[in-house]
Amino acid sequence: MVVSSHRVGFLEAGDRSAEERAAFAWSTDVFESVERLPLEGLASDPADLGRFDALWWHRDRPLPESGVGDPAERLSGYLRDGGGLLLTLRALSAVEPFGIDPVAPDVAVETAVDEPVGYLVHALYDDHPLLSGLGGGLRIHTRGPGGRAAGAWYEAVLPRRGDVLGATVEGDTDHPPRSALCSWRPGEGLVLGAGVALEFTQIDDDPYAHAGTTLVRNAIETLARGPASLSGMAVEPTGAGGEVSHLRSMRRALAGDHHRPTYHLAAPANWLNDPNGLVRWDGRYHVFYQYNPAGPFHGSIHWGHATSEDLVTWRDEPVALAPDPDGPDRDGCWSGCAVDDDGTPRVVYTGGAGREQLPCLATATDDTLRRWTKDPGNPIIPAAPDDPEILETDDWAAEFRDHCVWREDGTWYQLIGSGVTGVGGTALLYESDDGLRDWTYRGPVLTGDWPSAGVVWECPEVLFLGDRDLLHVSNGDNVDYFVGEMDTAAAEFRVEGSGRLDYGDFYAPQSLEAGDGRTLTWGWIPETRDLSRQWDAGWSGMLSVPRVLDVDREGTLRQRPPRELRSLRGRHVGYEAVPAGPNPTVLDVRGRSLEFRLDVSLGDADAFELGVLESPDGSERTVVRWEGVDVVLDRRHGAADPAGGATDALRMPVADEDPLSLHVFVDGSVVEVFANGRRCLTGRVYPGPGGTGVSVRGLGGEATVERVDVWKLSGGPVR
Repeated sequence: MVVSSHRVGFLEAGDRSAEERAAFAWSTDVFESVERLPLEGLASDPADLGRFDALWWHRDRPLPESGVGDPAERLSGYLRDGGGLLLTLRALSAVEPFGIDPVAPDVAVETAVDEPVGYLVHALYDDHPLLSGLGGGLRIHTRGPGGRAAGAWYEAVLPRRGDVLGATVEGDTDHPPRSALCSWRPGEGLVLGAGVALEFTQIDDDPYAHAGTTLVRNAIETLARGPASLSGMAVEPTGAGGEVSHLRSMRRALAGDHHRPTYHLAAPANWLNDPNGLVRWDGRYHVFYQYNPAGPFHGSIHWGHATSEDLVTWRDEPVALAPDPDGPDRDGCWSGCAVDDDGTPRVVYTGGAGREQLPCLATATDDTLRRWTKDPGNPIIPAAPDDPEILETDDWAAEFRDHCVWREDGTWYQLIGSGVTGVGGTALLYESDDGLRDWTYRGPVLTGDWPSAGVVWECPEVLFLGDRDLLHVSNGDNVDYFVGEMDTAAAEFRVEGSGRLDYGDFYAPQSLEAGDGRTLTWGWIPETRDLSRQWDAGWSGMLSVPRVLDVDREGTLRQRPPRELRSLRGRHVGYEAVPAGPNPTVLDVRGRSLEFRLDVSLGDADAFELGVLESPDGSERTVVRWEGVDVVLDRRHGAADPAGGATDALRMPVADEDPLSLHVFVDGSVVEVFANGRRCLTGRVYPGPGGTGVSVRGLGGEATVERVDVWKLSGGPVR
């Protein structure tokens, strides 16, 4: 029974398989006009492709060994002029020979099907017309179990010119890295790709097949209407509006999520981890970060980019670095740093390919730092050193990544994070007298040969803070710092003191010079909820508020929020001498974007508590508790949903100081605590939308809040 009046051109190459014949037969029952179009004769066929509302190529076999030949040119013209093309199963691989995308799916296989399979739709695109009539969920099974099925998807690589609309689901298991649902906007046209779980030979016996055929019918109808069919979606796939407007629409689509921060920097959507390439250039602050445009999971890492003039209001910029499918960064452009090379901005970053991870160099093409050219000599260091014995793991031939580069007396120096087999993490020193391309290995400046040091040190950074230097490393669990002297002549960091930069959910920090003598540091604040919830949210990870780092005369590290954040302050509530006894004192302020300044004395109490993100019935409550020797972030009741995130307590020593000065920032799902301007504790919590209350109380006696100031914070979002 015909349900659509659209005219469809059904592409074919060579003899048809049973699956291809079944798909064609189904299409003739659904669409008013379906015409077979052999690719072999398409280039010489004088007929105008424009007579078709959409073209469809459904193929369960590998592409022809001889390629697709000349038809690519005609198809490119058809698409540029506003045509539509659907590529299903292994035909998804045709995006490269058809000239749609220079990067084809890296996986094209036939596998056994043991569970129902289908599509894991990205939360950003849950209103796509592809999904009309499919139940409104993000997990759509389109093929039942049994037999074998062909498919194609992006896994280690991503489309260069297209958008990932979804991934793959098998039974109850999400597979976010298997990007199988994609979209392209070539010229005025539209291309949709669905690489898995569509089978027409068993259409009458498979209870899941209706979802599959609905998806295909929706795709043809979407293509027939063209890009105009996408208008009104929360996020349209990238088109003529440009990359920056696309990023803004992504951000707007997630703005209603009460777990999203308002003044902490987060990616527009998808995945964020380590801050990279932090630099103040041409009067603007530039923060790059590890970013996966395919979704909220770690994979195919690019460099996202945001800029600010005031550290408060940020602007999304186009992706700065993307993996090159033929380069040494094929599997990811990983963490690195930015340097000023006599007026030329450059970045040194880790490129990953196979089991190798090696340093690479890129140079900005202008002072906006929007576009970068990769060095043709990459990688700039061809291999990890032989001495000491660098740790090899199942994933990597050598754990050898992340960079800190600086110039001293005309010589460039570079630290690279690594690990020594059987010993622990280490930071390796290199030097260069010939630009940033030729490096000489000097040796490890410090190696963690103590039990808590970790096996690999990631993201090493040395900061020169006046009379003393600071080296910090991320060891997989914590960020450890060492105060002392960086002696480049001796290739040694001499340690005078050490500590932990943050006692909670904080990792891989990086710093920049603010231009006024201050050193500002940001760290990655990861999620603690499970991967499925991150996928459903559409985003993962944020950066801390910037921190001003310095070292006092006694060699003690200090960490404080910068003065620029004060411009976020709105409504203020202040109290003097607030008693904090066993019964909570509810403060006259509510919100999820708050700043607190408190000076507290324990008095005869055993502990003092600041409760934030409290629900009206008290079932949800996150507590900053001062127990005398420790400050604790108690998350046991942070969310009513027990699967909503980590519930363990995070503990920070404060050396039994009384009174205690606390500076606390609350923003959506993050709580950042500064204690006495020296120590920091960061944690994630995920309460319901009603969690906005604030209270104080004492335990086992009465504590005194000598002074408390609370501000509601507003403004500062990324534009």
